[in-house]
Amino acid sequence: MMEHAIEITDEITDEMNSVIGDGLNAYNDEITKYSDRKPLAVVIKDLKTGKVIGGMLGRSSLGLLFIELVYLPMALRNNGVGSALLEIFENEGRARGCMSAVLYTISFQAPEFYEKHGWSRFGEVPCNPPGTSRIFLSKPL
Repeated sequence: MMEHAIEITDEITDEMNSVIGDGLNAYNDEITKYSDRKPLAVVIKDLKTGKVIGGMLGRSSLGLLFIELVYLPMALRNNGVGSALLEIFENEGRARGCMSAVLYTISFQAPEFYEKHGWSRFGEVPCNPPGTSRIFLSKPL
């Protein structure tokens, strides 16, 4: 039997990501005989500096599109940029063969934005500060 120790840390290393991520991916591939995972970034760059100033990060896997992180600077909000990002992200998911998409947002962030674009709530979990919740949404693609 293998000897082992269980440790706790708030510092996630490349080794941890590799062992756990690669191990889970290999297990999933063996069970499903299907491997389509791929990262996805749709970013906005400043034309003068070429630096990323906002965008969307996520991935596709097993026919699902995951939106994981979204950020737009205040100057780019409420003028169609977020809608354009979301449309591009969703279209890339469709091009990758994704059947649906999933994300979560926080109640003070943008649940109404996603609902306006055809996303539906399927869960809500209270979190801090009091009165706040994580809202889970999905959308068929």
